[in-house]
Parts: sequence; C-alpha cells; structure tokens
Amino acid sequence: IEDKKFVVKGSTQTRILPPMLYLHFGGCVENMAEYLKGCSVSCKMSWEDLQSLCRGEKLYCEQLGVNRGSTNIYDVEFLCDYKKTKQEEFYLLKWKGFPESDNSWEPKRNLKCHKLIKQFHLDLDQQLRRHKRRSTPKKLDKEISSFLVQKAKLRQSLKRWEAHLNQTRNHPGRIFVANEVDLEGPPKNFTYINNYKVGQGIVLDEMAVGCECKNCLEEPINGCCPGASLHRMAYNDKGLVRIRPGQPIYECNSQCSCSSECPNRVVQKGIQVDLCIFKTENGRGWGVRTLQHIKKNTFIMEYVGEIITNEEAERRGHVYDCQGSTYLFDLDYVEDVYTVDAAHQGNISHFVNHSCNPNLQVFNVFINNIDERLPRIALFSTRAIRSGEELTFDYKMQIDPVDTESTKMDSSFNLAGLPGSPKKRIRVECRCGSDSCRKYLF
Repeated sequence: IEDKKFVVKGSTQTRILPPMLYLHFGGCVENMAEYLKGCSVSCKMSWEDLQSLCRGEKLYCEQLGVNRGSTNIYDVEFLCDYKKTKQEEFYLLKWKGFPESDNSWEPKRNLKCHKLIKQFHLDLDQQLRRHKRRSTPKKLDKEISSFLVQKAKLRQSLKRWEAHLNQTRNHPGRIFVANEVDLEGPPKNFTYINNYKVGQGIVLDEMAVGCECKNCLEEPINGCCPGASLHRMAYNDKGLVRIRPGQPIYECNSQCSCSSECPNRVVQKGIQVDLCIFKTENGRGWGVRTLQHIKKNTFIMEYVGEIITNEEAERRGHVYDCQGSTYLFDLDYVEDVYTVDAAHQGNISHFVNHSCNPNLQVFNVFINNIDERLPRIALFSTRAIRSGEELTFDYKMQIDPVDTESTKMDSSFNLAGLPGSPKKRIRVECRCGSDSCRKYLF
C-alpha cells in the first residue's frame, strides 16, 4: 500500500489519493467516493492529521474546514502555551489543519484571535487557582500547559458533538454542550434518536381513524380525540397542559382532519426550547439546563429510548445497577409489560438528572399509537423555570392517580420483577441537594 496511490472518480473530476487517506477510509474505494460526495465514515486518523493531509494533497472538505480559500490561510486552532519576556508576551500556537509538530511561538501583537486568547486565560486562571498561585508566571509549568492543551482539545470535541446532535435532531429547540468542570468528553456508546426505537418482537399499532374537527378546542366533534377516554382537552389555547398528572393525553394524530396548528398537537411538535447538556460540579455527571425562560405547564421533552420487554429490562437492570445508574423507564399505564431503555439510544432526556424536588412532571401521551401498553412519556414543567436552571424529574415519582398509575422509572419498582425473582436494587445515594431529599435514589 505504501507504494501505491488510489484513484477515485468523482462527478466532476478524478482525484489521486495518497495511501494514508486510503487507510482513513478503511481501505474501501467506495467509501472514499461516498465521502467525497458528502457522506461520513468512521475515521482511522485524527482530525488534525486528516486536515493536514487534505491540505497537502489539495483536497477540499467542508466538514474538515479545508477549502480552496483556506489552504494558504493559516488559522489558529487553539493556544498551547504562554511565556513572557521583559519586552512582550508570546503564545505557542496550534495551526488549524496542520500537525502539532508545526506548532510555533508567536508574539501577542501579531495575533488577532482575541476570543481564543480570552478563553486561554480563563482556563489558565482556573488552573492557577487550583495550584494556589495568584499571578501568571513568566513561563508555564509543563503540567499546566499540558492541561490547557487537553482543555482546548476537549472543547473542540464537544463542539463537534454539539454539531452532530443538532444535525440529528428533528425538533426546533437547539442543543448546546458545555463542560467547565473536568476533561470528560462526549459519552461513548450513545446514539441520539428522536423517536422510540422498537425492540425485537414489539409492534406499534398505528391509529386507523382520526377526528373530523375543524377547530378541536372550540368546536370538538364527538369529544374530539380526547373524547374516547371521556377526558376534556389536555391543553389550553397556548398549548399549556391543564389536566392533572395521572390522566392520559390523547393528541390529534396523522389521520385527523385538523391542521398542524391545532392546539391539540403539542408533544408531537417536539422540543421547542434551547437546552444545554452540561457537566455538573457535584458528581452527578451530565445534566440539562434550559437556556430560555419556561412557563408553568409547558411541554419540554419526551423520554425516548429503545422499547424492550420487562424480561429484557430485568437482565439489563442488573448490569446498570452495578454501574450505579439506570435509564430504564417502565411503561405501566395499564399493564407492566414494556420498558424504555435510554442507556445507549435516546434523546436529550438521557442526560436529565433526578431530584427529590423536581421541576418536571411525567404524563402519558398517545398520538399515532393505540396500544395503551406503549404510551409516549412526556415531561412538562411543574412551575416557571428561569433561564440557566437545571431541569430535573423525580425518578421515583409518586402522585395521586386519577384513574391509573403514572409512568415512573424502573428504579421505583423495588418489589417488581419476574415471578419468584424480585429485583434487588443496589442503593444509590442521591445528590440532588434539595431540602426534601430522600438521601437515596432507589
């Protein structure tokens, strides 16, 4: 392979690629052709090395930020080190699209990357405080400069993950990612999905009929979609939920005559507010906070994951217990048969933490599926939530049901399970910090 070059015929031209780029694409010419047309494949080279290789071979890639205009323009990717003489300050620069072996020291007066300089000193000040040092030294210790490089690379990886999440989501609300606590990057073995992924042997029964209303809120025909269960409309004219927790919500479906602007279509429109996945400071891992003010009784998000049987949930639950966490959510609206597992496939609800005094409440929702054993799990605000506040729900939520139990996390079923084999949960300490904290999640 080292002595060969591989030719890829594109729609407009033929490109000759070097061996290392061939290896990046897993030795598959078809993969290379697809990638050059805009598709992505798993990388076998680092992001920086691939940028450098593309620049050297005059290959332009929008995803890598390498184009005709940037091949001869040298952008600063991040700052690696700092030193100061009597005359001026210097920074060690990592050049975008070039390997770290090409890093170079440059005087501050030549730099125009003011945001990068500001971020560098914020990270530096944080490290100096941890080392109980008050002033910036003339030359940084190797330990501190190494941390700053890791922090810069982490910020880049989180930005790439953030971009991937926003490309994958199908809802209006944007997703942001931040970690100012440690060096943990994006979670491994997690795939963002927008809707339930149905497990083997499980079938969703599609709704065959819909309402004939023109104005479902003011002039419902035969009680509209909620009429089947003798419940009134779940939402007011502003889309805020107005029924008690425990009552099911029946939204208009794909077979209904009403428009997409019908006030009885809320959960199906997806997440509307901008949210941020952030690393918590008190050891609770990742969390989610809102970036906008939220009114009381507002729909926030669905709990999405893989639908599995309770038997499979029993098996997985023992594994998750040993890890000190669970993403199993029992669907127990009418019958405790199925469970939602969001451990490896889910949406932003995967990162929402528990609180004994939460600001989110669970509701069972039915839209296009008529199987009452498989409700969609919607989270609504229990009060007004200010911008920047963390979103939480109670993993062991207990409410006064109207005509059924509320859906709740698998962890609350400490006596449930297979016949003759009850689930034995490992007690997990609660760190929610609320005044009403029960001390343990399970």
